[in-house]
Amino acid sequence: MKKLVYIFLISFSINALAQEVVELPMESNKVVVKLAFKNGSVTDPVGKEGLTNLTAALLSESGSDTYTKSEIDNLLYPMAASYGTFTDKEMTTITFQVHKDFADQFYEIIRSVLLHPSFAEQDFERVKSNTLVNITEVIKASSDEEFSKMALEEQLYAGTRYAHMKVGTADGIKAITRDDVVNQYKAYFTRNNVIIGIAGNYSQDFLSKIKTDINSLPDTQPDIPVVETPAMPDGIQVELVPKPNNLGTAIYTGYPLAINRASEDWAAMMVVNSYLGEHRKSYSKLYQLIREQRSMNYGDYTYIEWYQSGGSNQLPLTGFPRSQNYFAIWIRPVQTAYSLKSQYSELKDIETGQAQFALRMALNEIERVKNEGLTQEEFELTRQFLRSYTKLYIQTPDKQLGFLLDSKFYGLNNYISELDIALSKLTLAEVNAAAAKYLQTDNMYVTMITDKGEAEALKNSLLTNKVSPMSYSNVVRESLPEEVFNLDEEVEGLRINIKNVKVIPPEDLFID
Repeated sequence: MKKLVYIFLISFSINALAQEVVELPMESNKVVVKLAFKNGSVTDPVGKEGLTNLTAALLSESGSDTYTKSEIDNLLYPMAASYGTFTDKEMTTITFQVHKDFADQFYEIIRSVLLHPSFAEQDFERVKSNTLVNITEVIKASSDEEFSKMALEEQLYAGTRYAHMKVGTADGIKAITRDDVVNQYKAYFTRNNVIIGIAGNYSQDFLSKIKTDINSLPDTQPDIPVVETPAMPDGIQVELVPKPNNLGTAIYTGYPLAINRASEDWAAMMVVNSYLGEHRKSYSKLYQLIREQRSMNYGDYTYIEWYQSGGSNQLPLTGFPRSQNYFAIWIRPVQTAYSLKSQYSELKDIETGQAQFALRMALNEIERVKNEGLTQEEFELTRQFLRSYTKLYIQTPDKQLGFLLDSKFYGLNNYISELDIALSKLTLAEVNAAAAKYLQTDNMYVTMITDKGEAEALKNSLLTNKVSPMSYSNVVRESLPEEVFNLDEEVEGLRINIKNVKVIPPEDLFID
C-alpha cells in the first residue's frame, strides 16, 4: 500500500479588508471551513439569555432566501457534506465539511445561508420550543452528570455573563422574538469579529470566494461585553439538588482559576492536573483511589479548563476557548443510601450514601499534592504522557484547524506545538510550585445531584462535618487490603471547610 506523505503548512494572512485567515493546506480529499465569531453567550442581552445560541442554531436549522432547510438537506445528501454551528461562552463557530470535488457546488448553497438566512418563522418557533424543553426538562432528566456541571457554573459564575448556560434560561428563551434573532445576527455575526479557518485540499479561488463573502457581512463593530472575573467563594458552598429515587449522587466542584493557555504556569498545571485526574484515564490518582481501589463509581477526574461533553468524548473538542477558567473535580455518580440499602442487607441502617466520603477522599488527595507535590518519577512519567497524548488531539484536519483557531483567541500561534515546547523545558520544581500556588481545598463550590430521600440527612452531615465511614458491601470489604482501610479511617473524619449547604429543587434552576 502506497504510503501517503502529508505536508502541513500553517499560514496566517490578512487581506486588504483586515480579514484574518488561518490556512492549513494538506493532501486530503476533504475541505473544512470554520468561521469563528467572537460573540458567544456573553453577548446575550440581559433578559434574553440564549439569544446568541438560538441565532446560531437557526443558521443550521433554517434555510435561506434561496432554499428551504428541507431543500438544502436534499441538495447536500449526495455530496455527503455537512454544516453546523455551536456556541460557547465567548465564541460561536460555524463549520462546513465537504469532499473537495463538491466544494464549489456545496459552497454556492451554503453561502446563501451565511449571507441571507431566512430565519423562517416556523423554524424559529420549532428551535425555540426545542431549546426551552431542553432547558426545563432534558438537561435535568437525561444526565445528572451534565446537570451537575451546568448547576455548578450557575453558582460559580453568579453575577457575571458566564452564569447562564449557553443555551439560555427558561425566561430568557421565552422572551426572544424572531426580530431579536435577526438583529443579533446583524450586530454580532459581522466581518469585524470573525476569523476564517480553512483546511484540506482547496484552491485559492475557493478561499477568495469565502473571503469576499465574509467581507460583505455587516461592517458593524460588535460591542463585546467585558467578561467579569468570578469571585472566590467564602468557604465550601454546597448545593444539593434532590431527585426522587436517585440511585447515584453526581458531584461536580470548582473554584476560579486565574490562568489560561497563554499563562506562564499553564504547562506546569497541565502536569498537576493530569497526575491528579486526567480525563477518562485510569492511571490518575483520583481514579485509582475512588474507582479502582474502592469500586465506588466509573471514574474521577480534574480539570483546569472547561471540557465539553466529557461523558462522550475521550479527547477535547475545539471551539470552547474561555478567558475565565476554574479548577474542577468531576466525581462520577457514587451510590446513594437508597441504592445501597436496596442491594445489601448489611447496609440497611445507613442514612446517607457515599457522596460525603468521596468528596473527602478527593479533597484529601488534592491537599496532599498541594503540600507534598509530585516525586521526580511521577513528574517524568506524567510529563512524557502529556507530550505524547496532546498530539492525539489533532488527528483530523477538523481538529487541527479548530486548535489553531482556539490558539488565536489566546494570542498564541499554535497551542499544541507551543505546549509541547513548554512541557519539554518544565522542571519538577516548577510543577510543585504551581501545585502549591493554585491548588486549594478551603474555598470552592460543590454541586451534588442526589436522592430526594437523603438530601436533608446529607445536608446535616455535611454542615456538621459528621464522620462518614465508607459504605462497603461485605463482598467488597473482604477483598480489600489493609492499607485501604487505614486511609479510609484518616479520610472519613476529615474536617472540610463547609460554610453553607442549600437544597434546591431541580425546577428552580436555569429559570432566569
